Amino acid sequence: MTQRYLILEDGSVYAGNGFGAGATTTGEIVFNTSMVGYQEVVTNQIYHNQIIVYSQPIIGATGISHDSYESILPTAKGMVVRDVATISKNRQRSLSLDQFLKQHNIPGISDVDTRQLIRKLQSVGTIKGSIVDVADDHAFDQLHATVLTNQQVAQVATPKPYPNPNTGYNVVVIDFGLKHGILRQLSQRHCNVTVLPWNADAQAIISLDPDGVILSTGPGSPLDLPESVLEMVRTIQERIPLFAVGLGHELFALANGASMTRLGTAHHGPNHPIRKIITNDIIYAEEAQEYVVDSETVDRNRLITTYLDLIDGSIQGLRHRDYPAFSVQFFPDGAPGPHDSVDLFDEFMEIMGTREG
Repeated sequence: MTQRYLILEDGSVYAGNGFGAGATTTGEIVFNTSMVGYQEVVTNQIYHNQIIVYSQPIIGATGISHDSYESILPTAKGMVVRDVATISKNRQRSLSLDQFLKQHNIPGISDVDTRQLIRKLQSVGTIKGSIVDVADDHAFDQLHATVLTNQQVAQVATPKPYPNPNTGYNVVVIDFGLKHGILRQLSQRHCNVTVLPWNADAQAIISLDPDGVILSTGPGSPLDLPESVLEMVRTIQERIPLFAVGLGHELFALANGASMTRLGTAHHGPNHPIRKIITNDIIYAEEAQEYVVDSETVDRNRLITTYLDLIDGSIQGLRHRDYPAFSVQFFPDGAPGPHDSVDLFDEFMEIMGTREG
């Protein structure tokens, strides 16, 4: 391994050993507290243009397997870990993590004090950084000069419709940076799925005569998407059962008059307990959010809060009072786990069945 450096825009320097690709990259630094599922995390398009710091100290021990991709072409900017494993006894492994990152030109850096780095991120919030060969003035000048795009959804979402055929309910998925875990859950329920681009209008969706519509997860700020997306959501929720996840949840809230605020420290990981209000049950689910619905702006005549994060009280789920439309901020598909909330897909199936009847 060759020595490489993680540099932050506040002047901090973290020395470590490089693995994966030898590319120099710049992105937002975020940390993820998942104990397992590093492959699902790095292939999740929500991490587009971000460098992921893993709190789990040893990463790579299970290699890369065919059934754990959340996107075909991951677009994360890098991985930062304490230790990287080079040996795996996982029989499903097809590649090592090092080989996988090289294939996708994603650099990694190990032997970094990730505990200290995560403490910094908890205090300063999301910060820009680079993985470089030399931590000199030129590298910092390049870091400060780099402007990260706010067009993440357009860069990662499908440009053209495509099918995921089956024989059950006809479901349209709007791709804002789709996790494959959503498609897996729909496939297990035999749904006939059509995936549409993020900018599909309501008429294009209605013309497919869907039994239900899912607004997918995705990267970036919901405030960077045009008003036309919110108009689509308002039209669809009145006519077709709607289930919104992650970024889709944020768009659902905006379309119904709520406002968004940026979290001081982003949520990335499954460690937050979430209360299901109607039953008072406590669940755990993978979260990956930098924005949250401002509870003071929720129109209680229109929306009901269904889930709350018990650590910071943030809204994690909403339901419309008048239409068969609901949303969750977290990832209910369990990729990676926990699987406490996969029943939300069954609930969506029931709503489609009720409408059909």
